[in-house]
Amino acid sequence: MTAQTTSEHEGAPLSTVIRSRIKAAKKRFHANDNIADFIHEGEMEKLLLEVSEKMQGVLDSLIIDTASDHNTAETAKRVAKMYLQEVFKGRYVQAPPITEFPNAEHLNELMIVGPITVRSACSHHFCPIMGQVWIGVLPNEHTNVIGLSKYARLAEWVMGRPQIQEEAVVQLADLIQTKTQPDGLALVMEASHFCMGWRGVKDSESRMINSVMRGAFLKDPNLRREFLSLLPKKD
Repeated sequence: MTAQTTSEHEGAPLSTVIRSRIKAAKKRFHANDNIADFIHEGEMEKLLLEVSEKMQGVLDSLIIDTASDHNTAETAKRVAKMYLQEVFKGRYVQAPPITEFPNAEHLNELMIVGPITVRSACSHHFCPIMGQVWIGVLPNEHTNVIGLSKYARLAEWVMGRPQIQEEAVVQLADLIQTKTQPDGLALVMEASHFCMGWRGVKDSESRMINSVMRGAFLKDPNLRREFLSLLPKKD
């Protein structure tokens, strides 16, 4: 930041300063966006302190006596750490480093990765989303090859933000498409939403399943059927 910008925001909460940087760059900062480019070195600890203080205000407004209740004395700090360093970490850190290799053997057969366990939280209520993702890749001679564990790291990074499942699978598909450039890409995600089992109608059995098909999977129904037929069936 320039000296002028610093002086303009002197004394302002760090979140306000970061928000101003994002707005100045004309970028989005929706719940499922990554904003790591706008967080400077050493600022995450300060942001953690700010979130802790504001979370304490939420507990006070809920009329919870954290001063004498040993169970909640450190809850504000724990919740702040959980959001910033764990469940929403994908908003605040750069994408995991992924080593890409050329397709030296010119592999061109269907490859399926999964199930990858994914954990997220819905943007509406911040209730957990727990599920699995299967990824189908049809490579070509120009496709970048990445290790199997790297798909899980990319999924964890995308899901580590408040999400809507329908948008999350598209974000993950876009990321994998960019990283690997395959002829075809398919994703299927199946997840339980705790906003159904924990609140509302309290239906703990409902699960959402959705898919994204790109390239050859979209054009070739036989390839699409092959991918879907190879996914494990529920008992």
